[in-house]
Amino acid sequence: MNNKIKKSLYWFILLQPFLDFYWFYNPPLSTILPFTFPTIIRIFAVATLLGMFFSKKYHWQKIGKHWWIIAYTIVLIIYSALHIWHVKSFVSVNPNDYGYTTTGEIFYLIRMFLPIVVLYITANSNTEKKDFVRVIQSLVASISITIVLSNLFLISLMSYGNQFIQGNIFSWFSGKRMSYFLLASKGFFNFANTISAILFMLLPLMLYILVTQFNLINVILYIFQSLAMLELGTKVAAYGLIISSAIFVFLYLIHHFVFKNIKINNYAISIIVLGTLATGLIFPFSPAIQRGNFEEKITELRSNKKNHIKSHKQVDVSQTLKEGLKKHSGKKREKFLKNFFAKYSDFYSLNSRFVKQSYSYKYDPEFWLEIIKLPVQDRMNNRLIEQKMLNQVLKTNNNKLDKWLGISYVRETNIFNLERDFIAQTYSLGLIGMIIFVGIYLVILIYAGFKWIINSQNRSFLNSCLLTSSSFLIFSSYYSGNVMDFLTATLILSFIMGYLLKSLNTTKKRSEERFSRN
Repeated sequence: MNNKIKKSLYWFILLQPFLDFYWFYNPPLSTILPFTFPTIIRIFAVATLLGMFFSKKYHWQKIGKHWWIIAYTIVLIIYSALHIWHVKSFVSVNPNDYGYTTTGEIFYLIRMFLPIVVLYITANSNTEKKDFVRVIQSLVASISITIVLSNLFLISLMSYGNQFIQGNIFSWFSGKRMSYFLLASKGFFNFANTISAILFMLLPLMLYILVTQFNLINVILYIFQSLAMLELGTKVAAYGLIISSAIFVFLYLIHHFVFKNIKINNYAISIIVLGTLATGLIFPFSPAIQRGNFEEKITELRSNKKNHIKSHKQVDVSQTLKEGLKKHSGKKREKFLKNFFAKYSDFYSLNSRFVKQSYSYKYDPEFWLEIIKLPVQDRMNNRLIEQKMLNQVLKTNNNKLDKWLGISYVRETNIFNLERDFIAQTYSLGLIGMIIFVGIYLVILIYAGFKWIINSQNRSFLNSCLLTSSSFLIFSSYYSGNVMDFLTATLILSFIMGYLLKSLNTTKKRSEERFSRN
Protein backbone atom coordinates (compact mmCIF):
# COMPACT_ATOMS: atom_id res chain seq x y z
CA MET A 1 0.00 0.00 0.00
CA ASN A 2 1.58 3.28 -1.10
CA ASN A 3 2.20 6.26 1.17
CA LYS A 4 -0.78 8.21 -0.19
CA ILE A 5 -3.25 5.50 0.88
CA LYS A 6 -1.53 5.07 4.25
CA LYS A 7 -1.59 8.78 5.02
CA SER A 8 -5.25 8.99 4.00
CA LEU A 9 -6.07 6.09 6.33
CA TYR A 10 -4.18 7.69 9.24
CA TRP A 11 -5.84 11.07 8.82
CA PHE A 12 -9.24 9.41 8.53
CA ILE A 13 -8.73 7.61 11.86
CA LEU A 14 -7.42 10.77 13.52
CA LEU A 15 -10.53 12.62 12.37
CA GLN A 16 -12.89 10.27 14.23
CA PRO A 17 -12.98 12.00 17.65
CA PHE A 18 -13.83 15.32 16.00
CA LEU A 19 -16.66 13.70 14.02
CA ASP A 20 -18.14 12.59 17.35
CA PHE A 21 -18.85 16.11 18.62
CA TYR A 22 -22.31 16.45 20.14
CA TRP A 23 -23.54 19.25 17.87
CA PHE A 24 -23.27 17.12 14.71
CA TYR A 25 -25.96 14.77 16.07
CA ASN A 26 -28.44 17.32 17.34
CA PRO A 27 -30.42 20.24 15.82
CA PRO A 28 -29.83 22.37 13.91
CA LEU A 29 -26.88 20.56 12.25
CA SER A 30 -28.55 17.13 12.43
CA THR A 31 -31.66 18.33 10.59
CA ILE A 32 -30.03 20.02 7.60
CA LEU A 33 -29.68 16.74 5.68
CA PRO A 34 -31.56 13.41 6.00
CA PHE A 35 -28.42 11.92 7.57
CA THR A 36 -25.77 13.40 9.83
CA PHE A 37 -22.68 15.10 8.41
CA PRO A 38 -20.20 12.70 10.12
CA THR A 39 -21.87 9.62 8.63
CA ILE A 40 -21.89 11.11 5.13
CA ILE A 41 -18.22 12.12 5.47
CA ARG A 42 -17.32 8.63 6.69
CA ILE A 43 -19.13 6.89 3.83
CA PHE A 44 -17.40 9.02 1.20
CA ALA A 45 -14.02 8.67 2.95
CA VAL A 46 -14.21 4.86 3.23
CA ALA A 47 -15.44 4.59 -0.36
CA THR A 48 -12.44 6.69 -1.44
CA LEU A 49 -10.02 4.56 0.60
CA LEU A 50 -11.52 1.41 -0.88
CA GLY A 51 -11.19 2.83 -4.40
CA MET A 52 -7.57 3.82 -3.79
CA PHE A 53 -6.82 0.42 -2.28
CA PHE A 54 -8.20 -1.60 -5.19
CA SER A 55 -6.75 0.72 -7.78
CA LYS A 56 -3.59 -1.33 -7.22
CA LYS A 57 -3.51 -4.53 -9.28
CA TYR A 58 -1.75 -6.38 -6.45
CA HIS A 59 -4.73 -5.99 -4.14
CA TRP A 60 -7.14 -7.36 -6.76
CA GLN A 61 -4.93 -10.39 -7.21
CA LYS A 62 -4.62 -10.86 -3.45
CA ILE A 63 -8.36 -10.79 -2.73
CA GLY A 64 -8.82 -13.63 -5.22
CA LYS A 65 -6.79 -15.84 -2.86
CA HIS A 66 -8.88 -14.80 0.15
CA TRP A 67 -11.98 -16.88 -0.56
CA TRP A 68 -13.39 -16.12 2.90
CA ILE A 69 -13.59 -12.40 2.06
CA ILE A 70 -15.64 -13.14 -1.06
CA ALA A 71 -17.84 -15.59 0.88
CA TYR A 72 -18.36 -13.09 3.70
CA THR A 73 -19.36 -10.35 1.24
CA ILE A 74 -21.87 -12.63 -0.48
CA VAL A 75 -23.40 -13.67 2.86
CA LEU A 76 -23.58 -10.02 3.93
CA ILE A 77 -25.41 -8.98 0.74
CA ILE A 78 -27.89 -11.88 0.98
CA TYR A 79 -28.54 -11.21 4.66
CA SER A 80 -29.05 -7.46 4.09
CA ALA A 81 -31.65 -8.13 1.37
CA LEU A 82 -33.50 -10.63 3.60
CA HIS A 83 -33.32 -8.27 6.60
CA ILE A 84 -34.83 -5.32 4.69
CA TRP A 85 -37.53 -7.57 3.23
CA HIS A 86 -38.38 -8.98 6.67
CA VAL A 87 -38.51 -5.78 8.73
CA LYS A 88 -40.74 -3.92 6.25
CA SER A 89 -43.81 -5.74 7.58
CA PHE A 90 -44.32 -5.37 11.29
CA VAL A 91 -47.21 -5.51 13.76
CA SER A 92 -46.98 -3.05 16.64
CA VAL A 93 -49.15 -1.20 19.13
CA ASN A 94 -47.45 2.05 18.16
CA PRO A 95 -49.38 3.85 15.36
CA ASN A 96 -46.19 5.21 13.73
CA ASP A 97 -44.43 1.80 13.81
CA TYR A 98 -41.67 3.19 16.08
CA GLY A 99 -40.54 5.57 13.34
CA TYR A 100 -39.33 2.84 10.96
CA THR A 101 -38.10 3.85 7.49
CA THR A 102 -36.46 1.58 4.91
CA THR A 103 -34.01 4.33 3.94
CA GLY A 104 -32.85 4.71 7.53
CA GLU A 105 -32.35 0.96 7.89
CA ILE A 106 -30.34 0.65 4.66
CA PHE A 107 -28.20 3.57 5.78
CA TYR A 108 -27.54 1.80 9.08
CA LEU A 109 -26.42 -1.40 7.31
CA ILE A 110 -24.00 0.64 5.19
CA ARG A 111 -22.64 2.30 8.34
CA MET A 112 -22.06 -1.05 10.00
CA PHE A 113 -20.05 -2.25 7.00
CA LEU A 114 -17.62 0.71 7.01
CA PRO A 115 -15.42 -0.45 9.94
CA ILE A 116 -15.06 -3.91 8.36
CA VAL A 117 -13.65 -2.26 5.23
CA VAL A 118 -11.19 -0.24 7.34
CA LEU A 119 -10.17 -3.39 9.22
CA TYR A 120 -9.41 -5.19 5.93
CA ILE A 121 -7.45 -2.28 4.48
CA THR A 122 -5.40 -1.86 7.67
CA ALA A 123 -4.69 -5.60 7.94
CA ASN A 124 -3.38 -5.61 4.38
CA SER A 125 -1.35 -2.44 4.71
CA ASN A 126 2.35 -1.97 5.32
CA THR A 127 1.72 0.27 8.31
CA GLU A 128 4.93 0.78 10.26
CA LYS A 129 5.06 0.62 14.03
CA LYS A 130 6.20 4.24 14.36
CA ASP A 131 3.17 5.43 12.36
CA PHE A 132 0.80 3.29 14.42
CA VAL A 133 2.26 4.73 17.63
CA ARG A 134 1.79 8.29 16.36
CA VAL A 135 -1.85 7.62 15.54
CA ILE A 136 -2.49 6.25 19.05
CA GLN A 137 -0.71 9.21 20.67
CA SER A 138 -2.74 11.64 18.57
CA LEU A 139 -6.04 9.92 19.44
CA VAL A 140 -5.23 9.99 23.16
CA ALA A 141 -4.23 13.64 22.91
CA SER A 142 -7.28 14.83 20.97
CA ILE A 143 -9.78 13.06 23.24
CA SER A 144 -8.13 13.53 26.63
CA ILE A 145 -7.00 17.14 26.24
CA THR A 146 -10.48 18.11 24.99
CA ILE A 147 -12.11 16.58 28.08
CA VAL A 148 -9.58 17.90 30.63
CA LEU A 149 -9.40 21.48 29.34
CA SER A 150 -13.16 21.80 28.77
CA ASN A 151 -13.68 20.53 32.31
CA LEU A 152 -11.18 23.01 33.71
CA PHE A 153 -12.85 26.00 32.03
CA LEU A 154 -16.42 24.76 32.67
CA ILE A 155 -17.30 24.51 28.99
CA SER A 156 -17.70 20.74 28.95
CA LEU A 157 -21.03 19.00 28.39
CA MET A 158 -22.40 16.84 31.19
CA SER A 159 -21.85 13.10 30.77
CA TYR A 160 -25.43 12.46 31.91
CA GLY A 161 -27.05 15.35 30.10
CA ASN A 162 -26.47 17.87 27.37
CA GLN A 163 -26.05 21.00 29.45
CA PHE A 164 -22.74 22.48 30.55
CA ILE A 165 -21.18 21.22 33.78
CA GLN A 166 -21.51 23.34 36.92
CA GLY A 167 -18.19 22.51 38.53
CA ASN A 168 -14.72 21.38 37.43
CA ILE A 169 -12.39 18.78 38.99
CA PHE A 170 -11.48 21.15 41.86
CA SER A 171 -15.16 21.24 42.86
CA TRP A 172 -14.94 17.56 43.77
CA PHE A 173 -12.95 18.47 46.88
CA SER A 174 -14.81 21.62 47.95
CA GLY A 175 -16.78 21.82 51.20
CA LYS A 176 -20.15 21.90 49.47
CA ARG A 177 -20.30 18.83 47.22
CA MET A 178 -22.30 19.06 44.00
CA SER A 179 -24.27 16.20 42.47
CA TYR A 180 -22.32 13.86 40.17
CA PHE A 181 -24.83 14.88 37.50
CA LEU A 182 -23.40 18.42 37.47
CA LEU A 183 -19.75 17.35 37.62
CA ALA A 184 -19.28 14.39 35.26
CA SER A 185 -18.00 15.78 31.96
CA LYS A 186 -17.65 14.32 28.47
CA GLY A 187 -15.99 17.29 26.75
CA PHE A 188 -17.79 18.03 23.48
CA PHE A 189 -18.47 14.39 22.61
CA ASN A 190 -21.86 12.85 21.91
CA PHE A 191 -22.04 9.81 24.22
CA ALA A 192 -20.06 9.42 27.45
CA ASN A 193 -20.32 5.62 27.24
CA THR A 194 -18.76 5.57 23.77
CA ILE A 195 -15.85 7.85 24.58
CA SER A 196 -15.25 5.99 27.88
CA ALA A 197 -14.96 2.69 26.01
CA ILE A 198 -12.53 4.25 23.53
CA LEU A 199 -10.25 5.59 26.29
CA PHE A 200 -10.43 2.22 28.07
CA MET A 201 -9.32 0.60 24.80
CA LEU A 202 -6.51 3.09 24.19
CA LEU A 203 -5.00 2.98 27.69
CA PRO A 204 -3.01 -0.30 27.34
CA LEU A 205 -1.52 1.05 24.11
CA MET A 206 -0.70 4.40 25.71
CA LEU A 207 0.99 2.58 28.60
CA TYR A 208 2.91 0.45 26.10
CA ILE A 209 4.15 3.62 24.41
CA LEU A 210 5.08 5.07 27.81
CA VAL A 211 7.27 2.11 28.84
CA THR A 212 8.89 1.63 25.42
CA GLN A 213 9.37 5.31 24.58
CA PHE A 214 9.71 7.03 27.92
CA ASN A 215 9.72 10.81 27.49
CA LEU A 216 7.95 13.90 28.82
CA ILE A 217 5.34 13.99 26.05
CA ASN A 218 4.18 10.45 26.79
CA VAL A 219 4.12 11.11 30.54
CA ILE A 220 1.90 14.16 29.94
CA LEU A 221 -0.41 12.16 27.64
CA TYR A 222 -0.74 9.45 30.30
CA ILE A 223 -1.63 12.04 32.95
CA PHE A 224 -4.19 13.72 30.71
CA GLN A 225 -5.79 10.39 29.81
CA SER A 226 -6.03 9.37 33.48
CA LEU A 227 -7.69 12.67 34.39
CA ALA A 228 -10.08 12.43 31.45
CA MET A 229 -11.19 8.93 32.45
CA LEU A 230 -11.91 10.10 36.00
CA GLU A 231 -13.73 13.23 34.83
CA LEU A 232 -16.04 11.30 32.50
CA GLY A 233 -17.75 9.89 35.58
CA THR A 234 -18.77 6.56 34.01
CA LYS A 235 -17.97 3.21 35.57
CA VAL A 236 -16.24 2.01 32.40
CA ALA A 237 -13.86 4.98 32.41
CA ALA A 238 -13.21 5.22 36.16
CA TYR A 239 -12.92 1.52 36.96
CA GLY A 240 -11.35 0.91 33.55
CA LEU A 241 -8.46 3.21 34.52
CA ILE A 242 -7.64 1.00 37.49
CA ILE A 243 -8.32 -2.32 35.75
CA SER A 244 -6.32 -1.42 32.67
CA SER A 245 -3.32 -0.24 34.71
CA ALA A 246 -3.33 -3.42 36.83
CA ILE A 247 -3.62 -5.76 33.83
CA PHE A 248 -0.92 -3.85 31.95
CA VAL A 249 1.57 -4.14 34.84
CA PHE A 250 0.76 -7.86 35.08
CA LEU A 251 1.43 -8.32 31.34
CA TYR A 252 4.60 -6.26 31.63
CA LEU A 253 5.96 -8.52 34.37
CA ILE A 254 4.95 -11.68 32.47
CA HIS A 255 6.82 -10.52 29.38
CA HIS A 256 9.88 -9.60 31.43
CA PHE A 257 10.15 -12.63 33.73
CA VAL A 258 8.44 -15.39 31.72
CA PHE A 259 8.76 -14.54 28.01
CA LYS A 260 11.95 -12.53 28.61
CA ASN A 261 11.32 -10.30 25.58
CA ILE A 262 11.20 -6.90 27.26
CA LYS A 263 13.29 -5.00 29.79
CA ILE A 264 11.86 -3.20 32.80
CA ASN A 265 11.84 0.59 32.46
CA ASN A 266 12.11 1.72 36.07
CA TYR A 267 11.25 5.34 35.29
CA ALA A 268 8.08 4.40 33.39
CA ILE A 269 6.98 1.93 36.06
CA SER A 270 7.52 4.58 38.72
CA ILE A 271 5.26 6.99 36.81
CA ILE A 272 2.55 4.31 36.44
CA VAL A 273 2.75 3.44 40.15
CA LEU A 274 2.57 7.12 41.13
CA GLY A 275 -0.31 7.63 38.70
CA THR A 276 -2.17 4.68 40.18
CA LEU A 277 -1.64 5.96 43.73
CA ALA A 278 -2.89 9.42 42.70
CA THR A 279 -5.90 7.81 41.07
CA GLY A 280 -6.60 5.92 44.30
CA LEU A 281 -6.59 9.19 46.26
CA ILE A 282 -8.86 11.02 43.79
CA PHE A 283 -11.15 8.08 43.05
CA PRO A 284 -13.41 8.35 46.16
CA PHE A 285 -14.25 11.95 45.19
CA SER A 286 -14.95 11.18 41.52
CA PRO A 287 -18.42 11.49 39.94
CA ALA A 288 -18.48 7.72 39.22
CA ILE A 289 -18.31 6.90 42.94
CA GLN A 290 -20.80 9.65 43.78
CA ARG A 291 -23.21 8.20 41.24
CA GLY A 292 -22.90 4.71 42.71
CA ASN A 293 -23.56 6.02 46.23
CA PHE A 294 -26.52 8.07 45.00
CA GLU A 295 -28.13 5.10 43.25
CA GLU A 296 -27.73 2.92 46.33
CA LYS A 297 -29.41 5.53 48.53
CA ILE A 298 -32.28 6.01 46.09
CA THR A 299 -32.85 2.25 45.83
CA GLU A 300 -32.80 1.91 49.62
CA LEU A 301 -35.17 4.86 50.04
CA ARG A 302 -37.67 3.62 47.46
CA SER A 303 -37.51 0.08 48.77
CA ASN A 304 -38.96 1.47 52.00
CA LYS A 305 -42.63 1.82 51.07
CA LYS A 306 -43.46 3.95 54.10
CA ASN A 307 -40.91 6.60 53.15
CA HIS A 308 -42.04 6.52 49.54
CA ILE A 309 -45.71 6.89 50.42
CA LYS A 310 -45.03 9.85 52.71
CA SER A 311 -43.13 11.61 49.95
CA HIS A 312 -46.06 11.23 47.55
CA LYS A 313 -49.11 13.44 47.45
CA GLN A 314 -51.42 10.46 47.12
CA VAL A 315 -50.88 8.44 50.29
CA ASP A 316 -52.39 5.13 49.15
CA VAL A 317 -51.66 4.79 45.44
CA SER A 318 -51.58 1.00 45.66
CA GLN A 319 -55.10 0.97 47.07
CA THR A 320 -56.28 3.31 44.30
CA LEU A 321 -54.93 0.86 41.73
CA LYS A 322 -56.45 -2.14 43.46
CA GLU A 323 -59.90 -0.56 43.66
CA GLY A 324 -59.75 0.68 40.06
CA LEU A 325 -58.87 -2.75 38.68
CA LYS A 326 -61.65 -4.34 40.70
CA LYS A 327 -64.20 -1.79 39.55
CA HIS A 328 -63.37 -1.54 35.82
CA SER A 329 -63.09 -4.02 32.95
CA GLY A 330 -62.69 -3.93 29.17
CA LYS A 331 -62.32 -0.46 27.66
CA LYS A 332 -62.98 1.23 30.99
CA ARG A 333 -60.14 -0.75 32.58
CA GLU A 334 -57.79 0.38 29.79
CA LYS A 335 -58.84 4.02 30.21
CA PHE A 336 -58.41 3.78 33.97
CA LEU A 337 -54.89 2.35 33.62
CA LYS A 338 -53.88 5.07 31.16
CA ASN A 339 -55.02 7.78 33.56
CA PHE A 340 -53.35 5.97 36.46
CA PHE A 341 -49.93 5.76 34.79
CA ALA A 342 -50.19 9.35 33.59
CA LYS A 343 -50.49 10.42 37.24
CA TYR A 344 -48.59 7.86 39.28
CA SER A 345 -45.80 6.27 37.21
CA ASP A 346 -43.19 8.11 39.28
CA PHE A 347 -44.53 6.48 42.45
CA TYR A 348 -43.24 3.13 41.15
CA SER A 349 -39.75 4.49 40.38
CA LEU A 350 -40.24 3.99 36.65
CA ASN A 351 -38.07 5.81 34.13
CA SER A 352 -40.35 8.55 32.81
CA ARG A 353 -38.94 8.30 29.29
CA PHE A 354 -39.64 4.58 29.17
CA VAL A 355 -43.25 4.91 30.30
CA LYS A 356 -44.20 7.99 28.29
CA GLN A 357 -42.05 7.80 25.13
CA SER A 358 -40.14 4.56 24.49
CA TYR A 359 -43.02 2.14 25.00
CA SER A 360 -45.86 4.40 25.95
CA TYR A 361 -48.48 3.43 28.50
CA LYS A 362 -51.01 4.99 26.09
CA TYR A 363 -50.68 2.00 23.75
CA ASP A 364 -50.08 -0.86 26.18
CA PRO A 365 -50.96 -0.05 29.81
CA GLU A 366 -51.27 -3.74 30.68
CA PHE A 367 -47.54 -4.17 30.06
CA TRP A 368 -46.71 -1.49 32.61
CA LEU A 369 -49.15 -3.04 35.05
CA GLU A 370 -46.97 -6.17 34.98
CA ILE A 371 -43.81 -4.11 35.32
CA ILE A 372 -44.92 -2.38 38.53
CA LYS A 373 -45.35 -5.80 40.12
CA LEU A 374 -41.56 -6.26 39.96
CA PRO A 375 -39.33 -5.46 42.98
CA VAL A 376 -38.16 -1.84 43.08
CA GLN A 377 -34.56 -2.88 42.31
CA ASP A 378 -35.76 -4.41 39.03
CA ARG A 379 -37.96 -1.44 38.16
CA MET A 380 -34.93 0.84 38.57
CA ASN A 381 -32.73 -1.45 36.48
CA ASN A 382 -32.84 0.39 33.14
CA ARG A 383 -31.24 -2.41 31.14
CA LEU A 384 -33.76 -4.94 32.45
CA ILE A 385 -36.73 -2.71 31.57
CA GLU A 386 -35.22 -1.91 28.15
CA GLN A 387 -35.04 -5.63 27.40
CA LYS A 388 -38.56 -6.26 28.67
CA MET A 389 -39.91 -3.51 26.39
CA LEU A 390 -38.19 -5.07 23.39
CA ASN A 391 -39.45 -8.53 24.35
CA GLN A 392 -42.98 -7.13 24.45
CA VAL A 393 -42.50 -5.65 20.96
CA LEU A 394 -41.35 -9.07 19.71
CA LYS A 395 -44.33 -10.72 21.37
CA THR A 396 -46.75 -8.33 19.65
CA ASN A 397 -45.22 -8.90 16.21
CA ASN A 398 -45.21 -12.68 16.82
CA ASN A 399 -42.89 -13.59 13.94
CA LYS A 400 -40.34 -16.41 14.36
CA LEU A 401 -38.00 -14.77 11.84
CA ASP A 402 -37.46 -11.85 14.26
CA LYS A 403 -35.04 -14.08 16.14
CA TRP A 404 -32.87 -14.52 13.05
CA LEU A 405 -33.40 -11.31 11.05
CA GLY A 406 -34.25 -8.77 13.76
CA ILE A 407 -36.85 -6.04 14.14
CA SER A 408 -34.62 -3.28 12.64
CA TYR A 409 -32.16 -0.85 14.19
CA VAL A 410 -34.51 2.08 13.55
CA ARG A 411 -37.32 0.52 15.58
CA GLU A 412 -35.07 -0.63 18.39
CA THR A 413 -33.39 2.76 18.90
CA ASN A 414 -36.68 4.64 18.68
CA ILE A 415 -37.94 2.44 21.50
CA PHE A 416 -34.66 2.67 23.42
CA ASN A 417 -31.13 1.70 22.50
CA LEU A 418 -30.50 -1.32 24.72
CA GLU A 419 -27.38 -0.62 26.78
CA ARG A 420 -25.92 -4.07 26.21
CA ASP A 421 -24.14 -4.47 22.87
CA PHE A 422 -24.31 -7.82 21.11
CA ILE A 423 -27.68 -8.41 22.80
CA ALA A 424 -28.90 -5.09 21.36
CA GLN A 425 -27.85 -6.12 17.86
CA THR A 426 -29.56 -9.48 18.33
CA TYR A 427 -32.82 -7.52 18.65
CA SER A 428 -32.14 -5.04 15.85
CA LEU A 429 -30.38 -7.31 13.34
CA GLY A 430 -31.32 -10.76 14.54
CA LEU A 431 -28.88 -13.50 15.49
CA ILE A 432 -27.53 -13.79 11.94
CA GLY A 433 -27.01 -10.05 11.55
CA MET A 434 -25.38 -9.75 14.97
CA ILE A 435 -22.82 -12.41 14.04
CA ILE A 436 -22.12 -10.86 10.62
CA PHE A 437 -21.80 -7.24 11.70
CA VAL A 438 -20.53 -7.23 15.32
CA GLY A 439 -19.80 -10.86 16.14
CA ILE A 440 -17.07 -10.71 13.50
CA TYR A 441 -14.91 -8.63 15.88
CA LEU A 442 -15.20 -11.29 18.55
CA VAL A 443 -14.32 -13.99 16.00
CA ILE A 444 -11.23 -12.05 14.92
CA LEU A 445 -10.22 -11.49 18.55
CA ILE A 446 -10.50 -15.23 19.28
CA TYR A 447 -8.52 -16.03 16.11
CA ALA A 448 -5.77 -13.56 17.07
CA GLY A 449 -5.70 -14.91 20.63
CA PHE A 450 -5.32 -18.46 19.27
CA LYS A 451 -2.43 -17.34 17.05
CA TRP A 452 -0.83 -15.63 20.06
CA ILE A 453 -1.06 -18.85 22.10
CA ILE A 454 0.20 -21.39 19.56
CA ASN A 455 3.12 -19.38 18.13
CA SER A 456 5.71 -17.99 20.54
CA GLN A 457 6.90 -15.54 17.88
CA ASN A 458 3.47 -13.88 18.03
CA ARG A 459 3.81 -13.26 21.76
CA SER A 460 5.44 -9.87 21.46
CA PHE A 461 4.58 -7.30 24.12
CA LEU A 462 2.90 -5.09 21.50
CA ASN A 463 0.69 -7.95 20.31
CA SER A 464 -0.31 -8.66 23.92
CA CYS A 465 -1.27 -4.99 24.37
CA LEU A 466 -3.20 -4.98 21.07
CA LEU A 467 -5.16 -8.07 22.15
CA THR A 468 -5.84 -6.54 25.58
CA SER A 469 -6.89 -3.24 24.03
CA SER A 470 -9.38 -4.85 21.63
CA SER A 471 -10.74 -7.06 24.43
CA PHE A 472 -11.37 -4.01 26.61
CA LEU A 473 -13.55 -2.32 24.00
CA ILE A 474 -15.57 -5.48 23.32
CA PHE A 475 -16.04 -6.06 27.05
CA SER A 476 -17.10 -2.47 27.70
CA SER A 477 -19.51 -2.57 24.75
CA TYR A 478 -21.31 -5.48 26.37
CA TYR A 479 -21.14 -3.94 29.84
CA SER A 480 -22.32 -0.41 29.05
CA GLY A 481 -23.67 -0.45 25.48
CA ASN A 482 -23.66 2.48 23.03
CA VAL A 483 -20.38 1.34 21.46
CA MET A 484 -20.67 -1.17 18.60
CA ASP A 485 -23.33 0.83 16.75
CA PHE A 486 -21.23 4.00 16.89
CA LEU A 487 -18.61 4.54 14.21
CA THR A 488 -16.17 6.57 16.30
CA ALA A 489 -15.54 3.49 18.44
CA THR A 490 -15.74 0.78 15.78
CA LEU A 491 -13.55 2.57 13.24
CA ILE A 492 -10.78 3.02 15.82
CA LEU A 493 -11.25 -0.59 16.96
CA SER A 494 -11.00 -1.75 13.33
CA PHE A 495 -7.75 0.15 12.87
CA ILE A 496 -6.26 -1.45 16.01
CA MET A 497 -7.50 -4.96 15.18
CA GLY A 498 -6.37 -4.56 11.57
CA TYR A 499 -2.88 -3.66 12.77
CA LEU A 500 -2.96 -6.68 15.10
CA LEU A 501 -3.80 -9.00 12.19
CA LYS A 502 -1.12 -7.35 10.08
CA SER A 503 1.41 -7.94 12.87
CA LEU A 504 0.43 -11.62 13.13
CA ASN A 505 0.64 -12.03 9.36
CA THR A 506 4.10 -10.45 9.33
CA THR A 507 5.27 -13.03 11.88
CA LYS A 508 3.82 -15.80 9.72
CA LYS A 509 5.65 -14.53 6.64
CA ARG A 510 8.94 -14.37 8.52
CA SER A 511 8.48 -17.97 9.69
CA GLU A 512 7.72 -19.12 6.12
CA GLU A 513 10.80 -17.30 4.80
CA ARG A 514 13.05 -18.98 7.39
CA PHE A 515 11.50 -22.37 6.57
CA SER A 516 12.06 -21.91 2.82
CA ARG A 517 15.73 -20.96 3.40
CA ASN A 518 16.29 -24.10 5.46
